[in-house]
Amino acid sequence: MAERIVKEAQVPFDLGGNRFDQISTELFGDYSRSRIQSWIKEGALKVDGKVTKPKEKLFGGEIVTLDIVIEAQEDHEAQEMALDIVYEDDDILIVNKPAGLVVHPAVGNRDGTLMNAILHHAPETAHIPRAGIVHRLDKETTGLMVVAKTLIAQTDLVSQLQERSMGREYEAISIGIMTGGGMVDEPIGRHPHNRQKQAVEPVRGKNAVTHYRLVERFKNHTHIRLKLETGRTHQIRVHMAFIQYPLVGDPQYGGRLKMPKACSPELQEELRKFRRQALHAKRLELAHPVTGEWMEWEVDLPDDMKTLLAALKRDVVESGSDDSEYF
Repeated sequence: MAERIVKEAQVPFDLGGNRFDQISTELFGDYSRSRIQSWIKEGALKVDGKVTKPKEKLFGGEIVTLDIVIEAQEDHEAQEMALDIVYEDDDILIVNKPAGLVVHPAVGNRDGTLMNAILHHAPETAHIPRAGIVHRLDKETTGLMVVAKTLIAQTDLVSQLQERSMGREYEAISIGIMTGGGMVDEPIGRHPHNRQKQAVEPVRGKNAVTHYRLVERFKNHTHIRLKLETGRTHQIRVHMAFIQYPLVGDPQYGGRLKMPKACSPELQEELRKFRRQALHAKRLELAHPVTGEWMEWEVDLPDDMKTLLAALKRDVVESGSDDSEYF
């Protein structure tokens, strides 16, 4: 099933003298610059009915027409799966992702992903790159994600991400006792020796900024809240490990499991059972891509993090010790 987009606009005279691609970006601002460029090259965007080169200058008064058929993404299967939908309208979908759910299909995970579920729930997303998914969470990270249901919504949400106006806050449980909040401003890039990992890379890495503050301190762990300025792969996990406060249960950046001294049997059991990074995308805020209304959502921590936090609190009360040494 394909979707056809047909639009027409007259070039304002005050834009005369500019290039066709620049004018088209102004006339059809609901779509990204790269998409406009590709449509011009395909001949889907025309000037007075004629195919025109992107750099050709227009005088003003011309009629620019867009007529494009967007084919559905046939390579990804729509699958009926349960989705925890927090909010939905004609333009966006807000979901609360559980642990263990992969976001995008890839080698070894061709189905059973969030994308497969979205394609079934909202078939119209088949015409949008990545089925409208504009940002991702790691497989074992839980929490809020926004999905665009139209090309216009996708373009706007991507812009909000790039402009850093979309607010994303996380909660996590880190190993070690923090004395206060702070900021990590360290570039992140692919690990030089392990292609499956990211690392702080001062030379080749991309700018990455993470803010964190304390929620509660325990004998050997800290409950923290984090806010991202950027959205690099594994950003929170890499930054927290870099400052020596890796996340509980993180299989890639946390190292081997270390039990605190004088740790209660209950807490030992909970720490052994917690086999994923203790990270949850708790809050999301953005401007609605069509109405412009500022919108905010917040979801509770998942049960496994609540259980671990409860065990950490009981361990403090029952032991009455501040010994934070590991063995």
